[in-house]
Amino acid sequence: MAKLSKKAKAMAAAVDALKLHGVDEAIGLARTHASSKFDETIEVAVNLGVDPRHADQMVRGVVTLPKGTGKTVRVGVFARGAKADEARAAGADVVGAEDLLETVQGGTIEFDRCIATPDMMGLVGRLGKILGPKGLMPNPKLGTVTMNVAAAVEAAKGGQVEYRVEKAGIIHSGIGKASFPAEDLRANFDALLDALVKAKPSGAKGKYVRKIAVSSTMGPGIKVDPAEVSAA
Repeated sequence: MAKLSKKAKAMAAAVDALKLHGVDEAIGLARTHASSKFDETIEVAVNLGVDPRHADQMVRGVVTLPKGTGKTVRVGVFARGAKADEARAAGADVVGAEDLLETVQGGTIEFDRCIATPDMMGLVGRLGKILGPKGLMPNPKLGTVTMNVAAAVEAAKGGQVEYRVEKAGIIHSGIGKASFPAEDLRANFDALLDALVKAKPSGAKGKYVRKIAVSSTMGPGIKVDPAEVSAA
């Protein structure tokens, strides 16, 4: 097990590991502990009462954070003709068809989100083993397989993030940068939790939102009282 640095030990000691905090207090503490030289991301971990091994308990979707993510998102689009032109006009970073396929097959992926028109999925399907493990495979349920490529590109660039429950029933997502005003981080936190609650699967039984923690990239986890979120 890796040893904690003196700085990490000091930060961990400054946080009561057992105390449940209010959302605003937790965000404030996370910002306080973001003391690295770079602008750390404020992250949220939510433990849900689901077992993603069962299809009827999978939680996956997208949510637009109203205050943005603070990150520059590179968008790649598989499209031809007029749709390719629409994608470029909307700000897509990489647009192509067979040429883009060959680039990705060659090991070069110059995008963080991938969008495709439906007619391109036969082509994109050949990249499943490359894009799938990286979470980049276009999916109609996430709005990344669409004829409205302009709107999809603008959404990806404008603060839309994807969430997906992991094996242990936990969802991780960034909600902005430590330099964001606290009220902006709270607005993004609320948008994320609202989306997760609305995405509650029919197969989920018992308590749904079980644990919540907020942290900065390099900071300690700060527990949030789930009761406050449920009440809201």
